[in-house]
Amino acid sequence: KSRREQNVRRAFAFAHLTAKACLARKDSLLIDDVMTTGATLTSCARTLPNAGAASVSALVFARVV
Repeated sequence: KSRREQNVRRAFAFAHLTAKACLARKDSLLIDDVMTTGATLTSCARTLPNAGAASVSALVFARVV
């Protein structure tokens, strides 16, 4: 795995129950202006279902190639 993936692997979590309640059974959309490795989006996308999100989608405006 890349260094970036290792850095953000467990970087995101929901600490407050109210945040989890707001996400329960909701569709979520992650928005990123420039995606480099995708590691941040992946880490966030793995966190949201654990907080109760029904689905997770991503919208990226540009990607580094």
